[in-house]
Amino acid sequence: MKFAPRRPSPMNGHKPTKQDLEGFRLAAVDDILPAEDETTRLRMLIVGVNPSPWTAAVNAPFAHPANRFWPSLFRSGVLSQLVDASRGLPDSVLQEFADKRIGLTNFISETATARADELTKEQLRMGAGRIVKLVAKLRPESVAVAGITAYRDAFGLRKAKLGLQDPELVDNPAGWPADVQLWVVPQPSGINAHENIESLGQKWAEVWNATEPAG
Repeated sequence: MKFAPRRPSPMNGHKPTKQDLEGFRLAAVDDILPAEDETTRLRMLIVGVNPSPWTAAVNAPFAHPANRFWPSLFRSGVLSQLVDASRGLPDSVLQEFADKRIGLTNFISETATARADELTKEQLRMGAGRIVKLVAKLRPESVAVAGITAYRDAFGLRKAKLGLQDPELVDNPAGWPADVQLWVVPQPSGINAHENIESLGQKWAEVWNATEPAG
């Protein structure tokens, strides 16, 4: 699978300082999505909430050292390598994403904040509209939203729980393809005290094992 071009880390391989991070508040991060001429279907599309300033500073998703996203993907068996994205995303990770047909985006990729709750519900609802259009275009086998609170706010589904969702309930905005599985997994941020790497890994494995590898 070929991905759309992404920028290198603005920090050129260095970790950002506290002073650096101030300059990346409200900055954007590049998605990991198929190139326009790519016809292979994604097996899993991961949807985060929005980037942190650290993520924007190194142009790598879930890059803050305290975030448990990468350790939990490794623990789940989805990835074969334990990733340190704090200085940027290694080429080996992008290659494994491509080989395994994994994509990654956010409800709001263009606005970095220190905490997801700095976003308004209106911003999340607008992000949900973008995600539905993207899913209708790409038709991934599954979509995993990382964050139950953001999912509820984005789609107006206040009673939603973690796990596999009913796509028919996604009607604001409408248009979710019936053949695309929709999952919600916990927010992997270190401030989520309800989960640990082991429990997060189990939930990622459940999503991953619900679809089949190509060939």
